[in-house]
Order: sequence, then structure tokens, then C-alpha cells
Amino acid sequence: MNKNILNTDNQQFILNNYRTDISSLRLRKLVFKDVTLQELTEQIEAKKRCQNKLKTWCKTPDIYYPNKLNIEQTSSETTAEYKANLVSGKSLIDLTGGYGVDCFYFSKKIKKITHCEINPSLSEIVNHNYKQLKCSNIKTIIGDGIEYLKNTPETFDWIYIDPSRRSDSKGKVFLLSDCLPNITEHIEFLFTKSKNILIKTSPLLDITNGLKELGAVKEIHIVAVKNEVKELLFLLEKNHSGNISIKTANIYNDTVDTFSFIKTNSALAQHGLPKKYLYEPNSAILKSGGFNEIALQHNLCKLHQHSHLYSNDVLIDFPGRSFKITEVIPYNKKELRKRFKKQQINVTTRNFPKSVAEIRQELQLKDGGTEYLFFTTNIKNKKIAILCFKK
Repeated sequence: MNKNILNTDNQQFILNNYRTDISSLRLRKLVFKDVTLQELTEQIEAKKRCQNKLKTWCKTPDIYYPNKLNIEQTSSETTAEYKANLVSGKSLIDLTGGYGVDCFYFSKKIKKITHCEINPSLSEIVNHNYKQLKCSNIKTIIGDGIEYLKNTPETFDWIYIDPSRRSDSKGKVFLLSDCLPNITEHIEFLFTKSKNILIKTSPLLDITNGLKELGAVKEIHIVAVKNEVKELLFLLEKNHSGNISIKTANIYNDTVDTFSFIKTNSALAQHGLPKKYLYEPNSAILKSGGFNEIALQHNLCKLHQHSHLYSNDVLIDFPGRSFKITEVIPYNKKELRKRFKKQQINVTTRNFPKSVAEIRQELQLKDGGTEYLFFTTNIKNKKIAILCFKK
């Protein structure tokens, strides 16, 4: 961390060039007394990356930004605020603190926060930024969070962990044991320090594998922002052996679509042919695996065991996309091309052997418009196209 970046002239340069093209800035022959042009452009580039993700940081004066990898890996303010509503009590320790966004929001709910970060430079940056953000109830610790826990007599109401995936695990099945720290090796010890553990993982993690690796899971939260799954959260409670509650949230600005169910293998949805309305669950529900539960709770029929599209005769408030069906068409490439060739139409596939790109090419469709074609398989294992418009 080069503290000279925080000097008034350098901060003014960053502010003045915030919207300037980075490549053109790098071509300038500018000389600064106490920093390099590269350092300043890196600050500008990082701030740009935070424009939507970390608005509080962007509007606060004299914030120091880390490298772009740290920015990419950090939680957004949207997801951090969601996580903060899951915890309570007097103390929380974050074993893998990173850029400190989660801790900032935890500090609004919990009196005493401990932020552990193994990278000294990043820890120094976070400590500086907390002062700028006027956040005084977070203690920053430089070092390995697990080792800190082993050497402190303190216990905590909550332990929070956001493990990073090992680089040598690329291309392999994503498991928690592929991460640093390896949580599965430390669960028993962690429960000697807290009765509650919150684990954030990548959306790539398979939920079933996560449950196999962890014990005492009480809740799983799937958090999406504007229909893109951002985080899986495993909430563990010491000695918990009862039902596992799965909760989904799809956050759009100030609104949140939620759906919850108890994980069970006994839920079975009714299957049926398309009716008047078609429903497509949001991405968080699709990630949750609650394909039968969504049908049962909303009194819908499922078009096929593997299609994950739903239908009924009465329009309902649904956590996902809703459509009015105008026609169900048997799939025939020749006939569909004759009818829709060069039309502007939206295309989606569910449980269909061809991709959206392949269908667009073979039917010569233009993207966009107000009509939708869903290509899928029905209960009779027939390939169909459902023509509809959005409600």
C-alpha cells in the first residue's frame, strides 16, 4: 500500500480522470513525485469496477482500492447486506476477510467484528478504509484466520468463512475440500469456538456435494442478483441434525423474490401438458433443485420431469418469468422455419437437444421482440415449441 496515493493532488487526479479511458491515460507521459502513473491508473480502474458493486466505497473520499482480483472476489454490497440479516449476537469473526465488505455489513448487526486477512497489504488497505467509512467496531488482524482462532482464548457468536478455490483444482469437480482453507478439516475445531458457522461458496459448488462434506447444516441460502446466482451460503449450527431449510432470494434493486422449502426426497410434482400460462423459475430456484416443491407450493403442473417449466390455467404471482401461451407447436424444423424465418423472437431451451444458437441458425431467427419461443420436451416425450408472450 503506497500511502502517497492518498495525497490530495493524487486523489484529485483519480477523481478528475475517473471517467477517462484507461488506455489513453497510460499513453500520457505524466510524471508524479511520489507515485507512478501505473499506480494511479490501477486505482482508477479498480474504482470503476466498484461503481455498481460497491457504491458506498465509491462515494466515500480517500478510499484505497486493491488489485482487480481482490475486487472481483469480494462480495457486492447487495449480497453482503443479505448475509448480515442472517446473523445476530455480540461477536463475529471473519476468517478470510478479503476487502472487508462483508464485515462492514456484519458490523451493522453485531457489536464486535474481527477481520482476519493473511495478506498484510490488503489488511492495511481494509483498516484504512474502515476509518474512512467511520466504522469503529471492526478489529483487523494480519494473519491466517484459523491460526488466530487456535491462539486466542476468545469464542464468538458467529464464524464466517469465504474460502477460495485452489488454482490446481481447475477442471475438476468443485468440492469444499478443493478450497483454502479446507473447511472440512476444521469443522470440529471451529465448533469449539462458535455454535454458528456461515460459509460462503461459489455458485459453481454442487449443493449435494456440499452437504456430503459438511455436517450440522441447518439452512442453505442461494442468492441471485438480477437473476444471476452470486453466492451459496451454508448456515451451520452446532449439533444440528434436523431438517435442512433451503431458501432462495433473487434481488432486483429494492425488491426480493423469495422461495423456501424443506429439503426432502419425497416431494413429487404433478406432470401435465401446457395450459394457458407458462412459468420459468428464477435462477436461484433452479440452482436450489426445488423443482417439485415450486410446483406443489404454487399448484402448477410440470411439463416433464427434466424440463423445469410449469403451467396452469390461472395467472399467479410467481418467482420467475410468467408467460401467456398462444400456441403449442410440434417441433418440426422445416415447418418452423417456413413460419418464423427472419422474424424477431426470443428463444429459450429447457430439456431440448439443441442450443439456442443452433435453433436461431437453423430457423434463421432474429433476436428480440415481444414474442417468445420455448423449445422443450413434454410429458409424452415429444419435442415442442411453445409460443408465448411475457406477462
